[in-house]
Amino acid sequence: MQKILRLLGILAVSLFIALDTAQGAASLVLTNGKILTIDSAHPRAEALAIEGNRIVAVGSSAEIAKYVEKGVTRVIDLQGKLVVPGFNDAHAHLFSVGSALGKVDLVGITSYDQMREKVAERVKISGSGEWIIGRGWDQSLVPGKVWPTKEIIDPVSPGNPVQLNRADSHSMLVNSYVLKQSGITKDTPDPEGGEIVRDPRTGEPTGVLKENAMGLVKHRGSYDRKKGAEDSRNDLELALEMARRVGVTSVTHIGSGAETLQDFARKGKLTARIYYCPPLPDNPETLQTYKELANSFESTPLIRFGFLKAFIDGTLGSGTAALFEPYKDNPASTGTLVQPYEKLESDVIRADKEGFQVGVHAIGTRGNRLVLEACEAALRANGRRDSRHRVEHAQILVKEDLPRFKELGVIASMQPSHCITDKRFAEDRLGHERCRYAYAWRSVLDAGGKIAFGTDAPIETINPMDGLYAAVTRKDRAGEPGEGWIPEEKLTMEDAIELYTLGPAYASFEENLKGSLEPGKLADLVVLSTDLLEAPESEIQATQVLYTIFNGKVVYEKKP
Repeated sequence: MQKILRLLGILAVSLFIALDTAQGAASLVLTNGKILTIDSAHPRAEALAIEGNRIVAVGSSAEIAKYVEKGVTRVIDLQGKLVVPGFNDAHAHLFSVGSALGKVDLVGITSYDQMREKVAERVKISGSGEWIIGRGWDQSLVPGKVWPTKEIIDPVSPGNPVQLNRADSHSMLVNSYVLKQSGITKDTPDPEGGEIVRDPRTGEPTGVLKENAMGLVKHRGSYDRKKGAEDSRNDLELALEMARRVGVTSVTHIGSGAETLQDFARKGKLTARIYYCPPLPDNPETLQTYKELANSFESTPLIRFGFLKAFIDGTLGSGTAALFEPYKDNPASTGTLVQPYEKLESDVIRADKEGFQVGVHAIGTRGNRLVLEACEAALRANGRRDSRHRVEHAQILVKEDLPRFKELGVIASMQPSHCITDKRFAEDRLGHERCRYAYAWRSVLDAGGKIAFGTDAPIETINPMDGLYAAVTRKDRAGEPGEGWIPEEKLTMEDAIELYTLGPAYASFEENLKGSLEPGKLADLVVLSTDLLEAPESEIQATQVLYTIFNGKVVYEKKP
């Protein structure tokens, strides 16, 4: 399936170049700029011409002038500004980006008093029994780095169920109302692949649920399908607006919402190309359903069926990433496998045999090893093909596994901003030596592996500037002095931009359609306020998008 799409892309580009629009007038020309093409044959240019949704020509301002016709061509004088391909987020949860805006925002809180106050404020404007949902807390930011407990929020929420997700969404804090409603007591056993955190003195649940234990929470009340659909549309509109503003023109969306995405595409409201990635199933019937869904996307050019998503472990922040050795700060634990390896291997082999691409969440050293083992098992069982299976996150690696990405053709789908978030506590969890190949972008590339950059939004901001800053500095967001954390893994800005553009295009079998600015490719590009190739580190995060051009049209223009 993916091979056919790739061949069609090659044919489409070849045909377009052959026609060259008879060198007629372009609909849009960008001139007098600094264009980073991510095309190794022609890495820099001054101008480019667009006709319809394709790039017609790239070259000097003088060369592109012949595509301008008064009254036909819109001309944007770049005045020396930097142009790059449209950013392609290789791992995001698009609907959640929008829905996060309506939740209690706990990102960056440095005391649990702030958590209590924010919950109390939401309770005041909510009805009795209405769910209070929040997200973003991180215990590593509070004094003592202690985990929260239900006693923090119980006094302000006696009549409301409260669920507050940790920053990584792999742990949550709930109040006593939720524990009672869900039947979670000191006698409730931990589910496989999950943990009910308990008071060491009494054995009572503290309110923190990790990994599969979060599935014990019961959300009572009937589901209003009409309201759910309306919420979904609102969430997508908000997410797309944010994406346009920060120059994201393609998103690997992990989750659901196919009907809403298709509806937006039909109505011309979809302003990002979507690589749609639902869960990896454990039965062949669902795989057949996915094939039917993939066929339905063929009439919606902006949406393609992507990989099937699975999990093997948790996260470093929640202390659930699967490791070979115990945690430095919790010697009793080596993390959590959220499913047995044997099941993962079986599911990967089955999906691979049916021609699907698979992407598996793995954070810890053992988790990453097991995903590579599953991909190798699929190769042995079904034979080698251009499968482009993926490890989603690939955060903590060991040196021995670096060359296996190339050997197996497995892509490391990584989110650079996770590095500068997690480095606050990574060495507390693992110690310095075990962090050597943490967020090891340079090492994976040097070993011949392929990388696709993304954000994991809304876990991190969808703004690529945060990730680019992380990739080239490995410093905290305040701009700490020095060379950054494990500076051997830093990238050049040009490499980082390529991993945010052409890297994800390769990961979705679309490198012949997008990801670089070449004649015949899709006209998705971004004009930036700052020359990232020359700017000091202090200016990267503040860089703004001046124009976002998607499918040949200006979909965002920053107003003066």
